[in-house]
Amino acid sequence: MELRQLRYFVTVAEELHFGKAAERLAIVQPAVSQQVARLERELGLRLLDRSSRRVTLTGDGERMLREARAVLAAADRAAEVAAELATGRAGVLRIGSSPGLRERLDRGLSALREAVPGIEIKLGSRPPAEQVEAVRTGELDVAFVRGPVAAAGVRGIPLWEEPLSVLLPSEYGAEGGVKLIDLAGLPLRLPSRTDDPTLTDRLLAACREAGFEPLSGRPVNNFEDTVVEMTNGSPAWTVVYGNACESSGGPLWMGPLDPPLSVTGQLVVREGPGSVCVDVLLKAFSSQPVS
Repeated sequence: MELRQLRYFVTVAEELHFGKAAERLAIVQPAVSQQVARLERELGLRLLDRSSRRVTLTGDGERMLREARAVLAAADRAAEVAAELATGRAGVLRIGSSPGLRERLDRGLSALREAVPGIEIKLGSRPPAEQVEAVRTGELDVAFVRGPVAAAGVRGIPLWEEPLSVLLPSEYGAEGGVKLIDLAGLPLRLPSRTDDPTLTDRLLAACREAGFEPLSGRPVNNFEDTVVEMTNGSPAWTVVYGNACESSGGPLWMGPLDPPLSVTGQLVVREGPGSVCVDVLLKAFSSQPVS
C-alpha cells in the first residue's frame, strides 16, 4: 500500500467521479483507476461501487476513507516537520484551545517557549468534538478541552480541575455561595450542547441531583451580549469557568455555587509515544495553580 494509492482513493471518494478526481490530481484517468483498483486488491476490500452512471463508497470504503485521511494528514505533517528541520526552524506546534483559557495558556505556553526556544505556536478554537477529531487526524498536534474524551486513536490527560461560577440577578446572590435549588424558577442560559457539551451536561446533571429540571433560557451565543440582556431586564442565570469573588453592587451578582461545581480540563494527544513538546506541556500546565 502506497501513499499515492491512498491519495488517489481519497480524491475519488471526495469527487465520486474518476474523471474529476483525475483533473484534480492533474493526471490521466486510467492511472487513477489502476491505482485505486490495485489498492483494493492489496487490501482485499471493495472500497467503491462503480457503474456507468455513478461512483459510490461502500461501507468498507467509508471506514477506509476516515483512516486514509488520517494517514495522509500524518504524512503531510511529517513532510512539514522535515522541511522545517531542513531550514533550521524549531518547528510549529498546532494547539486546539477552548474559550476562557487565556491566562492558563499564557503561563503554560511561556514555559513551553522557554523549554523549546524558537518554536512557533499556532492556536485555534473550535467545538470540543472537532478539536478531538482534529488531533486524531493530525490536523492538530494537541488540544485543550474540558470534560471527558472518548474517541479512538486519542487519549485525554487530566491536567486541572476548573471551578464554575454563577452569574445571576443580585437578589439571588448569597454570601458563601448560591444553592442550585434556589434557582429552580429562573431560566438557565447556556451555550448550545454542540458548542460546549461538558458545561451543559454538568449543569443539567447537577440541577437534577438538586431535585429540579431547570427552566430552559435562550442559548448563550455571545457571553457579552448575554450579560447585557441579563442586566437590562431579562432575568436568568448562567455559569462561567473559573473562580469568581462574590461581587454585586449592580443588577447582577457573580460568585460560587454551594456546593461548588467543577469540570476537568484535559490535554488531548494522539495515541502512541509522546513528543518532547507534549511532555513540556504536561509539566507546564500540571504545575499551574487552578484559577
